Amino acid sequence: MPRSVVIVGGGPRGTGVLERLAASAPEFVDALDVHLVDPYPDGAGRIWREDQSELLWMNSMAADVTMFTDDSVQCEGPIVPGPSLYEWAVAVRDGELEGETVPDGPVGDELRALGPATFATRRLQSHYLDFVLRRVLATLPPQVRVHRHRTRAVGLRRGAPDVVLLDGGGELPADVLVLASGHLDAAPTEDEAALAAHAEAHGLRYFPPEQTTDSDLDRIPAGETVIARGMGLAFVDLMVLLFEGRGGRFHDRGDGTLDYVPSGREPVVHVGSGRGVPYHAKTEYALRAPRAPLPRFLGPDEIAGFVRRGSVDLRRDVWPLMAKEVGWAYYHELFLGHPDRVRGVWDDFALRYAALDWYTPAMWELVVGFVPDPRDRLDFERMDRPLEDVCAPDLETLQERLRSYVLDDLERHVDDRYTAELGAFVGLLSAFAQVAELAGTTALTPRSRAQDLAWWQNFFSSLASGPPGPRLRQLLALSRAGYVVFLGAGLQVTPVEGGFRATTASLDRLAVTAQTFVEARLSSPSVSRSDDPMLHGLHAEGLLDEETLREEHTDASGAAVHAADAAVAHSGASVTLHNTGLVRVRTSDFRLIDAEGRPDRCRFAIGPHTNVRLPGAFTRPNTNALSFRANDAVARAVLTEVAPAALAYGA
Repeated sequence: MPRSVVIVGGGPRGTGVLERLAASAPEFVDALDVHLVDPYPDGAGRIWREDQSELLWMNSMAADVTMFTDDSVQCEGPIVPGPSLYEWAVAVRDGELEGETVPDGPVGDELRALGPATFATRRLQSHYLDFVLRRVLATLPPQVRVHRHRTRAVGLRRGAPDVVLLDGGGELPADVLVLASGHLDAAPTEDEAALAAHAEAHGLRYFPPEQTTDSDLDRIPAGETVIARGMGLAFVDLMVLLFEGRGGRFHDRGDGTLDYVPSGREPVVHVGSGRGVPYHAKTEYALRAPRAPLPRFLGPDEIAGFVRRGSVDLRRDVWPLMAKEVGWAYYHELFLGHPDRVRGVWDDFALRYAALDWYTPAMWELVVGFVPDPRDRLDFERMDRPLEDVCAPDLETLQERLRSYVLDDLERHVDDRYTAELGAFVGLLSAFAQVAELAGTTALTPRSRAQDLAWWQNFFSSLASGPPGPRLRQLLALSRAGYVVFLGAGLQVTPVEGGFRATTASLDRLAVTAQTFVEARLSSPSVSRSDDPMLHGLHAEGLLDEETLREEHTDASGAAVHAADAAVAHSGASVTLHNTGLVRVRTSDFRLIDAEGRPDRCRFAIGPHTNVRLPGAFTRPNTNALSFRANDAVARAVLTEVAPAALAYGA
């Protein structure tokens, strides 16, 4: 009788795991049933479903999006290549894919015009993801059958095998369960609940953290003053839907500068965040020089050394090597791609650079000596906290400062005079992969796992996962027209009589009050607050654990000392518990860890809700993508459990 695997989540992550199961199945099993459970469209899932505004784009260029492994991917399973988003679009419009036709309507028009550097709409991406899943299904090995269930998994009944309970009363046998649900919603935190209660009591509007496309933005009246917290991709969606989505349009002056033409239905959005600036624009050019050889200063040997050492602090011990790695890739491109902007030659600079630590006066002197223009020198502290020294006396002064910042960012990411920025991006990807390997061990201290990894994920996203350049041009146009007002860094929002009050570190004793407050961000992860019934049930039964990291405090003599930390879940006399809110999995193969700390043989989880932090489910081709390697690791661990040898020996 075939063994049964249930994958909860049929979006890009679930599809990626299914593709890897199909690729390796002939090596392990004679017969396997795989059940793909998701109430949202096959392949696309909730985030990438076609049923959303045609104004919403991806934040990666079409040539930089693939769901298929290639020869760069270092994994145990077979490599099964396939087209990127751009290659798929070309093949469809050229009639080279049997059974594939150009979609009707605006999506078809977009497909016909798509270029490699185009930022496709999410609606077009939904068609690509649908194709990927259909291709996986059409090329299944004879050992594998896939059954799709357009519904929600709501629980698990333990047994031999387990039974997955479906919304509406259906049941599926599950010898193995894989949770691949992507971003999950959660019940409000105490602070969010207080803000919602304040809004309810005073007739205000509060929009909690959620997918912007799911928010009822029609509730915001024209002319309304709005406070928005968050300046990442959720804010970009908010901006698009509140302005262009209400009939506003942008007029190009002819030099790339945009003017906003209002519809008369606009609110006025006052926006700030912790960092106080938008995510950096995506680069829109290619490297001029060959890619820097990476890893160079943070590779497998260095990670192995940290693992042997243990008690590693990411910011103190690893970040200097991460920064040096990114700097190596940045300066490699600057010297070899733009020799007119440096003094001397790369070989001389590289020899001296390699011998120096990143945070030393000698390193800075080296850079200053070889790189005459300060704008060409890499400064991570300024990138992380660009408004550190800003405290404007009035809003207009702050607007000029922020517009100048955004204009500079645009120039650096769309003008090929600054391709060193792309070099840094390549270095960031290398550093991200190595840190992910380190995070998969017990080497980092609990505090560093809980706090520094979150800082790094946020910093990486701000540098590498920003919006397309045109979105920042639109933001500037809205700012000049007075419809978007920048509040700056360190945003604090508090309930006050008749509204919400916003203050920031970037404004000197100034505040903005509004009756509408939008959390322009996703909800923070939380197993205990999750409204997903499957996750909630597994947690209640102790089959799934929320990651809580135990930090013990001692003085120089080794004696226990008291630790106070208001940002953590609990403090004891000599122990601090850091609750990350993430699903705890074994990092080598993504098996669930239960409440007793034991890895589960037959239950797995993969995605942003777990404590293994991965980039997106799809990625750039030819980059040895970490996500694809993770999908492969899960798939082969699953197949090991359903293989006849595992049944025979109870392994």
